[in-house]
Amino acid sequence: MNRLILSFVPCCLLLFFAVSLPTQQAVSQVLFQDVRVFDGRSSSLSGPVNVLVEGNQIRQISGGSITVGESVQVIPGGGRTLMPGLIDVHVHMVFGALTMREMMSPMLSERLILEKASQGAESMLLRGFTAVRDVGGPIFPLKAAIDSEKVAGPRVWPSGATISQTAGHGDFRTPEERSRKFFGEVSRAERYNATFIADGTAEVLTAVRENLRFGASQIKLMAGGGTSSAYDPVDVTQYTLDEMKAAVEAAEDWGTYITVHAYTERAVQKAIAAGVKCVEHGQLLERKTLRMMAKKGVWLSLQNLVEDTPDMDPARREKRKPVLEGQARIWPLAKQLKVNLAWGTDFLFEPELNERQNEFILKLTEWFAPAEILKMITHDNAQLLQLSGLRSPYQGKLGVVEEGALADLILVDGNPLADISLVANPAEKFLVIMKDGKVYKETIGN
Repeated sequence: MNRLILSFVPCCLLLFFAVSLPTQQAVSQVLFQDVRVFDGRSSSLSGPVNVLVEGNQIRQISGGSITVGESVQVIPGGGRTLMPGLIDVHVHMVFGALTMREMMSPMLSERLILEKASQGAESMLLRGFTAVRDVGGPIFPLKAAIDSEKVAGPRVWPSGATISQTAGHGDFRTPEERSRKFFGEVSRAERYNATFIADGTAEVLTAVRENLRFGASQIKLMAGGGTSSAYDPVDVTQYTLDEMKAAVEAAEDWGTYITVHAYTERAVQKAIAAGVKCVEHGQLLERKTLRMMAKKGVWLSLQNLVEDTPDMDPARREKRKPVLEGQARIWPLAKQLKVNLAWGTDFLFEPELNERQNEFILKLTEWFAPAEILKMITHDNAQLLQLSGLRSPYQGKLGVVEEGALADLILVDGNPLADISLVANPAEKFLVIMKDGKVYKETIGN
């Protein structure tokens, strides 16, 4: 498979995966009766209201009766909580759906990638995640299948292939693969559109523009060492200031932004100087850099990375130690210094972890109240998505329940402001899941 890009998704594959879509009732309106609303911002629920969805928008919210048409689906809320859909701003929908063995297998094919990633996308939606930001990987075929409703899944803000220097965090070459620049052969990971290995401002500009041509809503640049890569220690800084500035300028010319993979003070400070608007990870940052981020409005997209697992490579386990140690310190410090915080998961190469996506929300309870957590995983994460501006693939307001907003909604059996653990049990507690005005799950009375 030489290309995994939007223009070359075979129609037969999209039709093959269409069977995964749930049956949806053909209605023009959906009325949620007698619900209490968490609007994405408040620390308390509304009083009992009715909420009318028309098309893909929330049309009316009223404490009184609402006039509806003939083609309406009525959902009795019974005083339950209506809230915005969940948002995860750091996913890898392909890398998270496949094991490393599958990724490296000579039997890897476009069909297998789409099959695995499509199954993962539907499961993610049915866990209540109605929007995600994919920050690296061959995402465009899956996004096309979801947007054309051939596959059920969340809205996807795609970055496309990661952009990495030689020996950087996105240099996925095996030991026998030599440099394209010197030997003329493109590496396997580059052929599969997982990454661009780009050195010098000219190559960086081309890599950014290639992703934008495919439909990227933001660009992911590797600015520092990583824990899941072979060549780069965690402490190293990647890309020169000029290279990073070139990426920022190319993205800004298209009205969008650069987000960087980085953990350390030096890497993040260089990224800030280059004009980067978001940092992924940052578990090794200190007060000085966090203050810089807060002052300049740079976002910190943080995760509670999974602890070591039995299947994890020993070398990766060793590299992760300082990062895991920094997790408990960075969350309360960033909160104290009023950094723009966003939340994501970042599961890689262990598909079984995806089922714990909601559970990882609860790790925030050590530092945040339930209302703060719910705001972060709805309204705040949506604010980060909006940095894509006109490159956002879905125009409209997300992360809130208000008139005129896009209708991405969850009806929760209970009050998550009082019991945040409800969000970690979507199978039983998420009675209705709606994305873009369409009901993908409805179990009222079942």
